[in-house]
Amino acid sequence: MSSGVIGILQFAIDGITSQQSATANNIANEATPGYTATEVNFEQSLSQALGSSGTQLTQVSKSPYAGPAATNGNNVDLGSEMVNAEQETLHYQAVTESLNAQFRLIQGASGGSYQ
Repeated sequence: MSSGVIGILQFAIDGITSQQSATANNIANEATPGYTATEVNFEQSLSQALGSSGTQLTQVSKSPYAGPAATNGNNVDLGSEMVNAEQETLHYQAVTESLNAQFRLIQGASGGSYQ
């Protein structure tokens, strides 16, 4: 069971990292004329993986953000991107702590000490 949980948590970390990368790229291109923001949504894949005991982890995909564009053709909303960045950081911290807890359980079960 633990390796399945660890696989799902690793998938979640990979998805959050992809989200962070897309958000950072969007923020960096906030003033680039004609830039189309991208978004990463891995929650559906993660939900499917959880429903199948982690046996069908699929790849995280990026897609163009369909928000309205400014007069220069750029559709980055800096306020939304900053909120996304903060949420992604909090999600990453939570998943990382869950992964560390799984490793502590394995360590304890194999005769090591909890820390």
